[in-house]
Amino acid sequence: MIAVRIKSGRVIVRDEAVPVRPPGFALLRLSLAGICNTDLELLRGYYGFEGVPGHEFVATVVACDNPSLLHQRVVGEINLPCGDCDMCAQFLSRHCRSRTVLGILNHPGAFAEFFTLPEANLHLVPDDVADSEAVFVEPVAAACQILDQVSVKTGDEVAVLGDGKLGLLITQVLVAEGRAVTLYGKHESKLNIARIAGARVAFASNLPKAACHLVVECTGSAAGLKSAISMTEPRGIIVMKSTVHDEVSIDTAHLIVNEITLVGSRCGRFEPANALLRAKKLNVQPMISARFALRDAEAAFAEAARPGVLKVLLDPSA
Repeated sequence: MIAVRIKSGRVIVRDEAVPVRPPGFALLRLSLAGICNTDLELLRGYYGFEGVPGHEFVATVVACDNPSLLHQRVVGEINLPCGDCDMCAQFLSRHCRSRTVLGILNHPGAFAEFFTLPEANLHLVPDDVADSEAVFVEPVAAACQILDQVSVKTGDEVAVLGDGKLGLLITQVLVAEGRAVTLYGKHESKLNIARIAGARVAFASNLPKAACHLVVECTGSAAGLKSAISMTEPRGIIVMKSTVHDEVSIDTAHLIVNEITLVGSRCGRFEPANALLRAKKLNVQPMISARFALRDAEAAFAEAARPGVLKVLLDPSA
């Protein structure tokens, strides 16, 4: 099979053996995968990663223990928990103390023709959801996680900082769930996607000062958190979504004096993400910038890293 590896800051495409499926795992044939900002940060050295990346995918089950899963289209949760630790006992398996993470931490990712995941991690893709929509389930779930972590009532105002892939999905999810969203970004074409979805938009060159109660920071840059802090009013909340390899320097005195709450936010539940996509409440097609063959992953990563580019997909059938 073809597999994509990251090693020493390089993208390498090579032939490898199809992985062996352990008991309780499914062997998956990749249909479509998406390159996200975390993948780009892994290439830059985040987590000291070397191996097969990729955690946004839709695939077909080709071997499994559960016969009802065989030949089904699926997406999958990326955390592989132990099931025995105190976090797992509290139903916080995404924070399992010995977890592995698909394409990020000690488990080969989805940028390969075949890969494995526990059957318990898999979610069926409804027939009326296309592959090009289903490939967004994982980042949409990450967007939905905000509503599980922070109390945001219908009609509440939310400022989203960053008009990249995740920022646009967060904006669409919050609008679909009845929140009043203003997206601050740098690119008119991206801001227009949010505008069509029903959000207010503004350029990040003119950010408000100490005026926002809830700010979602998803710029994907080390400077984003500093900007978010300056936007947030006393006793406000910042939801942090950016994962960056660079160190982030902030003025903690401002946070302390203004009693600002920082909330780290990562993966989310797949059920609300699947429901939003199936109900056609999100328009993800304009967010697809390019599609590359899996064997052309090096060029795909280069394209994904270009300023202004949104989602780049990898297609093993191309």
